Amino acid sequence: MVTPAAPHKIVVLTGLSGAGKSTATKSLEDIGFRTIDNMPNDLIPALLEKIQLQPDRFARLCLVIDARDGDPRVAIDGVRDASAAMGVESRVIYLDSRDDVLIRRFSETRHRHPLGGPIDAPSDVAGAIRSERALLSSSREIADAVIDTSDLAARELRDRLVQEVLGGDASISVHLTSFGYKHGIPLDSDLIFDVRSAANPHWVPELRPKDGRDQEVATYVLTDPVGASIEAAIATFIERTLDTYLGDGRGRLSIAIGCTGGRHRSVAISESLAAKLRSQAGAHTVHVHHRDVERT
Repeated sequence: MVTPAAPHKIVVLTGLSGAGKSTATKSLEDIGFRTIDNMPNDLIPALLEKIQLQPDRFARLCLVIDARDGDPRVAIDGVRDASAAMGVESRVIYLDSRDDVLIRRFSETRHRHPLGGPIDAPSDVAGAIRSERALLSSSREIADAVIDTSDLAARELRDRLVQEVLGGDASISVHLTSFGYKHGIPLDSDLIFDVRSAANPHWVPELRPKDGRDQEVATYVLTDPVGASIEAAIATFIERTLDTYLGDGRGRLSIAIGCTGGRHRSVAISESLAAKLRSQAGAHTVHVHHRDVERT
């Protein structure tokens, strides 16, 4: 049996239909969890065996286990036992909500309650909620945390989940992408910065074959007064606005840094920004991708 490292974690997300599990899974995905929803309970043991063989592939896993297959208590206990055997931390989060709020949410979305009876003869939502609450009662009792989402906004739910799952403050995953304008702008970017006015190593014969990850190229770009001022301005902007994006409920911020070809200036500045953010951003994670560095 393979024993994964301590940071690995399995979260079981359960609770009432309409209490926010879909919103919760998106929030957990934003902080690096792979989420698996609607898996039949009798298939979960096979998944756990797979995790034992490939622990790094499932370093952070969220299993959504609810009442669609009946009382999930046995399945939840199985996940906990398997997690303990692997030396992996597990945590059961139960989402609850008041009946009147659940009824209103089903009315607004017009979704059918999973326990609402046959499609051609559905029962009333209130009755389905009562049945589900009774079915999940034992799972609620063993949960590590019960979150009442009745009066929580999506951002507040995300913050609670991060606190319960990671034991820390909510954070943003910052994704820096260097690119070349001649190859097109990354369409999934939240912010785009143009660094084409910085000194261009392309016109220096000995630097042209290299890219912005090379120390000589980085020094050339970042000691140029214009390049240095651009990098400093972008860094200041990001550092001062991260909390506002977090306050808006974002879990991911995509930032694109562009020069002409995406090989020298944008790469050097992206790497420098990443280093600064990693040293100053606390719990925020920073990723760097050089989209066009190998293109000509």
